[in-house]
Amino acid sequence: MEKKRWDCSALPKGWKMEEVTRKSGLSAGKSDVYYFSPSGKKFRSKPQLARYLGNQMDLSSFDFRTGKMLMSKLNKNRQRLRYDNNSQNKGKPDLNTSLPVRQTASIFKQPVTKVTNHPSNKVKTDPQKAVDQPRQLFWEKKLSGLNAYDVAEELVKTMELPKGLQGVGPGCTDKTLLSAIASALHTSAAPITGQLSAAVEKNPGVWLNTTQPLCKAFIVTDEDIRKQEELVYSVRKRLEEALMADMLAHVEEAASDGEAPKEEGSASEDAEAV
Repeated sequence: MEKKRWDCSALPKGWKMEEVTRKSGLSAGKSDVYYFSPSGKKFRSKPQLARYLGNQMDLSSFDFRTGKMLMSKLNKNRQRLRYDNNSQNKGKPDLNTSLPVRQTASIFKQPVTKVTNHPSNKVKTDPQKAVDQPRQLFWEKKLSGLNAYDVAEELVKTMELPKGLQGVGPGCTDKTLLSAIASALHTSAAPITGQLSAAVEKNPGVWLNTTQPLCKAFIVTDEDIRKQEELVYSVRKRLEEALMADMLAHVEEAASDGEAPKEEGSASEDAEAV
């Protein structure tokens, strides 16, 4: 394994950052990052670093992999702190539930009589309206242009949809369709079937079913299920191999770290013997 160590400018003075690149195994070429305090204590993760520093430093915008402060997160934290301070400075709402006092020219204060029920009053309620909230047509278009980024602020590649899924509606792209299907899977308890009406292609503003995503009707076959099961099995197998290689690499590294002090101790014993 190849080790590189240098000063970390984002942390207090005296802190070191070490990058260890693996040269063997399935994870060859990958690197692990460690931090060393001025006293020589080793830290393997950001939570350990945060617990050790405590209130000395805010690590919410600190990137553990690169050893730098992410400016985007730092600006967001500043905006959130400014918003919290402004909200605290605002006056608190009046939560007094006492009846108002009639403002008249009378010498004595006359309270207002509050009537809560009356025989002729009838309140009509529609339970269906209370359950089903109205939705805006083509609200999925609001999700267009949104991208996902990793901790290194690099764009995450989007997945490709099957050819059987085709969008419906004006300006419906593959990214918008993917966001619409993902939102429907997380917010709706009904099965996802797509737009079943054939008239939706002629006039989607009239015949669009707002409970379904903006895609044509599709059918999931047994062959599609079998291919998906094989894909999941393959991904799980690769994940198992990667975790096993990572565990072996950590065991090897721990063994090498334990052998170094023994060699130093034997050298000191030889010096004393001479």
